[in-house]
Amino acid sequence: MKNKTIRAVDALQEAQKIAFAPFLFQAVVSLRKLGIFDLIFEKRIIGGVTINEIAKALSLTSYGVGVLLEIVESSNIVVKDKTDKYELTKIGYFLNYNETANVNINFANEICYKGLFHLSDSIKNSKPEGLKELGNWNTIYEGLSTLDPKIKDAWFQFDHHYSDYAFQEALKIVFEKQPKVIFDIGGNTGKFAISCCNKDKNVTVKIHDLPGQLNVALANAKTNGFEDRISGYPIDWLSENIKITKGADIIWLSQFLDCFSEDEIVKILKICVASMDENTELFIMETFTDRQKFDNAKFILEATSLYFTAIANGNSKMYSAEVMIDLINKSGLMIKKEINPVGENHTILVCRKK
Repeated sequence: MKNKTIRAVDALQEAQKIAFAPFLFQAVVSLRKLGIFDLIFEKRIIGGVTINEIAKALSLTSYGVGVLLEIVESSNIVVKDKTDKYELTKIGYFLNYNETANVNINFANEICYKGLFHLSDSIKNSKPEGLKELGNWNTIYEGLSTLDPKIKDAWFQFDHHYSDYAFQEALKIVFEKQPKVIFDIGGNTGKFAISCCNKDKNVTVKIHDLPGQLNVALANAKTNGFEDRISGYPIDWLSENIKITKGADIIWLSQFLDCFSEDEIVKILKICVASMDENTELFIMETFTDRQKFDNAKFILEATSLYFTAIANGNSKMYSAEVMIDLINKSGLMIKKEINPVGENHTILVCRKK
């Protein structure tokens, strides 16, 4: 057992941190929103800044600034010197200025915070009981295009952040054999399809997605001048007796299968298999929990699984490669190649029909 030998006093300290973790999180959110972190960092040049100076500069009360800084000082996010001047620690700096931390904080606060209150009900009912905090849909994907702009931005920033770093490298892999027709499954805003058309003037892409998302993707394709090369195929993968057309050189599924349960993944892959011939390749790009180099990356993925449980759909998660490979085999596919890492955190599984 990890940390089995930890001292009781240290274990209790960690337990209390977890008990009050929501308080610390919201304190950090407030310090970011109110500009307090920015001001403290700006004043590092003169050796820091006091509570009263912060309050005066930002038109806040010393009381309000004080209660926020006290809790984050206890958590080593800021440090106070003998003259009561505050500076950011490295933790505080990353919380305010690191791109990944920024994306994660906004996603946790805008999308997940209220919904996670319903996590235990979601576990019991296998439904996204926390989704009602955002809207009245069966899954979050049905309502993405109609979310409040601030909330929608937080969702797409989170989604794109973890794919953008891998896209350029992934495009090189996808175009090794110069495909002419690509099916983009779950094309979202059309970002990947547009990238494909920018890379190769001869390729056409058919995006398969829910009608609401598809409309957004096709509008973006038109804005980028690719309405003649990017088409759409409206589809709800959870409906019955669905099929997709044939003719793809590559079927592309990026950060898509983690949005479904294991049984649903097998169903989706079998539908794809039915459209494939012996030359078609199916690419699955995911951030697998057992393919991460660093513990913090694995932790982020495991936390994201709780978002799927409580908010997104109630029955999916961030999978391990071990589980995904088993599902691939069950669906009538075989893995031709595993490419890892793609970017920092992704893996591509290149599959062929058995």
